[in-house]
Amino acid sequence: MPNIHTLKSGLTLVTDYIDTVETVSVGMWNKVGARNEHQEVNGVAHLLEHMAFKGTHNRSALDIAKEVEMVGGAVNAYTSREVTAYYMKVLKDDIGLSIDIISDILQNSAFDSKELDRERGVILQEIGMYLDTPDDVVFDKWQEMAFPNQPMGRSILGKSEIIKTITRDQVEGFMKGYYRPDKMVFSVSGNFDENNVIELIEKYFQNLPQGTEDHSPKADYQGGEFRQEKNLEQVNVILGFEGVDFYSDLYYATAVYSTVLGSGMSSRLFQEIREKRGLVYSISSYASSFSDSGIFGVYAGTGQKEIMELIPVLCDQLNISAKEFSEEELQRARAQFKSSLLMGQESTSRRCRSNASKYLMHDRIMSHEEIIAEIDQVQLEDLERARQNILKSNITLSSIGPIKNLESLDSIKRRLS
Repeated sequence: MPNIHTLKSGLTLVTDYIDTVETVSVGMWNKVGARNEHQEVNGVAHLLEHMAFKGTHNRSALDIAKEVEMVGGAVNAYTSREVTAYYMKVLKDDIGLSIDIISDILQNSAFDSKELDRERGVILQEIGMYLDTPDDVVFDKWQEMAFPNQPMGRSILGKSEIIKTITRDQVEGFMKGYYRPDKMVFSVSGNFDENNVIELIEKYFQNLPQGTEDHSPKADYQGGEFRQEKNLEQVNVILGFEGVDFYSDLYYATAVYSTVLGSGMSSRLFQEIREKRGLVYSISSYASSFSDSGIFGVYAGTGQKEIMELIPVLCDQLNISAKEFSEEELQRARAQFKSSLLMGQESTSRRCRSNASKYLMHDRIMSHEEIIAEIDQVQLEDLERARQNILKSNITLSSIGPIKNLESLDSIKRRLS
């Protein structure tokens, strides 16, 4: 099991020693994301993540890249709705450099105005690329309809017109306002000396931001519909509902239900809709959780004519009681979970991220044995409770493409009632 350390600064350090590898993964996971943004600066959390690598008072952007690549390392970051992370993977002898660089970008970023203008252009290109990818847009529009007029429903990338006008002070202000040690977890996984790591973290992280802002409106799932007629080869469609948060007693049952329904080639949706009927190339279900809500959906890419048959068949599958599923299906879903979990134990990067994410959400780290025990306890009756909980919420429908044959939302509601 990983060790948990609370440092003098208030920062939490998670150390996960593995003596059978030659690498180490480190990173800072920060419980701040797009849901903390005010509407007028939508996209600032993601822009800040980009700017962190664009130079500090000690290193230029080129210096950072050179130092990382000189040791054959890899550095990256991501922004989600609730978390921003900055992380590196290096050979075990270079752990000091990795901690130095992460600490530098989080405490000494210069936010140079010229670099900001350049990165603003990069993100505008990223937004343009996203807008040209309908199977990305359909997910963002689904989220917007599910959580309208609130941070949880807004794009993580932000809108072009906002990105063009966000100032240097607003980017730096977001970091100084929201980043603080008690929202942060520094995670280390791999081959390292624990006492040395503690000393390095204490040494390098002495000037973290001490933000006091707490803007994070409660997620308010409502449901709705987005339709965009577009000249494409396929209809991209998502039919979804409210899911469960991280703390729900249906968390594992909902995840297992999603796996049986639409994860993998043996899943019910894949077999019934693709293999037996040939209505789609791609179809899958998913369940994602947040700290105070969740989502459950089915995504499909289908043809203009095929959409007429797809929706009724999909609704029929959602209407089937999970008590009618076979024990073999349940066992197969459990096996998928266990294999993913245990395979992840072989990657320092995945362990580093998993440990930090679990601690941020639960203030502790569940062992994989504990998680497997939870999965093994899920029965068909639990899957049925999860299914009923999903279907009692309002529908959210998102579609892009040649959608003239996609039936109305009211018609779909009647199929599921």
